[in-house]
Amino acid sequence: MGHDDRPTRTNSTEALEGFPVLRRDVAGIDIGSEQHWVCGPTPEGAEREVAVFAATTPGVQQLITWLQDRGVRSVALESTGVYWIVPHEMLEAAGVEVVLVDTRALGRVPGRPKTDRRDCEWIQRLHACGLLRGAFRPSEQVCILRTLMRDKGTLVAERADWLRRMQKSLDQMNVRVHRAVSDLDGVTGMAILRAIAQGERDPHRLAALRHRRCEKSEAEIATQLTGHWRADHLFSLQQALHRYDAITIRLEAYDQEIHRQLVQMTPDERRDLNAPPPPSATKAKAMKTRGNDPLRHALYRVSGVDLTSIDALGVETVSIVLSEYGTDLSRFPTEKQFVAHMRLAPYKPISGGKVVTNRKKPAARVRASGRPCGWRPSPHAAVRPPSGPTTVGSRSAAVPTSRSSPPLASWRSTSIGCSAGASPMSTKGPPRTRSAITRPESNASRPARTSLDTPWSRSPPKRLRSRSHRRVMSD
Repeated sequence: MGHDDRPTRTNSTEALEGFPVLRRDVAGIDIGSEQHWVCGPTPEGAEREVAVFAATTPGVQQLITWLQDRGVRSVALESTGVYWIVPHEMLEAAGVEVVLVDTRALGRVPGRPKTDRRDCEWIQRLHACGLLRGAFRPSEQVCILRTLMRDKGTLVAERADWLRRMQKSLDQMNVRVHRAVSDLDGVTGMAILRAIAQGERDPHRLAALRHRRCEKSEAEIATQLTGHWRADHLFSLQQALHRYDAITIRLEAYDQEIHRQLVQMTPDERRDLNAPPPPSATKAKAMKTRGNDPLRHALYRVSGVDLTSIDALGVETVSIVLSEYGTDLSRFPTEKQFVAHMRLAPYKPISGGKVVTNRKKPAARVRASGRPCGWRPSPHAAVRPPSGPTTVGSRSAAVPTSRSSPPLASWRSTSIGCSAGASPMSTKGPPRTRSAITRPESNASRPARTSLDTPWSRSPPKRLRSRSHRRVMSD
């Protein structure tokens, strides 16, 4: 079949039998990278028909026209890769209700033929019967802000990686700047780094660049700055510093664009308002030192409440939460469902009185941002300790087993309101490894294992047994 912009129609007189049909003015779309299969009602509305359109922009426009000619008001489509984004945005712009459906929930039907045509017919049938639940997706303005915040987060992580490379180059020359100052990217640390990149080697002159509020004296700093200078490491340091400065310039551009987007999202009646003073003087001083006051006032104008007044929530965390969810949280009826959607509370599927193990889901962006803001589980919540070294947002980090712990649940008490849906998080521990399973000391008298023995037991699972093993076991 050619992938042109002309739809190829296939009439289908299959009647909707089984579940009662609640709506007939709906359609289902099977999203693809090259073409989209659409199933919708006929112009008369009595039957269904299938059409295929190219995935190009003109093809999507023809798809919208085809749906409008048939009076379709709601469309359900699969969240396939990133190919659903353009049809979703164009359908919303055309005034069509869009229901974004998870593909995993649609494919769990044994015995159903798996083709693009069958998939779009199946999606349309489930949507007509009211059996599909759409995924959460904020408004268009919030999506724009979310894109900017996510790109900024990527740049922040990239800049931190180049800072790590600069520290590595210094360590290879035994220039212990990170021992002389607390922060390598602070005022004193960056001044020393730039002086080294420009050719300064005298440790006393480098130590003279210290800020007056540094804890260590010039003599103490100078002892850490006597290094073993090498041309290759110095060149790597210079290049890493150039990349660090380039990313910093890009971050400033993103900050300006984020502020401009927040101004567009601000209601007219709150454009001249400023956030009230923070209740904590220490927190207010920290936000002022970091230069977060302009962003804090902009977030207050958008949301109408000062979310930074909640304990453990800083300006960066609030900006991430607002960029991911926006100010309209009516989709989440209760705070429990809102916290569960952020995956701040684990979910334990239970069957037969036992916890059913399942695969872990990746940590949500809001959950990962809640860790650096100082949040910790309450002492009344059961906590699963980490099994090893943990990082921010890692799967092995300790997680609470109570939904009342995270401070983000306090949004329910604000004027924004709170809300529902849920993508719970599993609490299954890390998988056991063979090296962690050893034989007890009482079994030392047993004969040595053969090459067919397994580290689980003397009798392995059935899926690992072979004929040779059964022959050895019978002997």
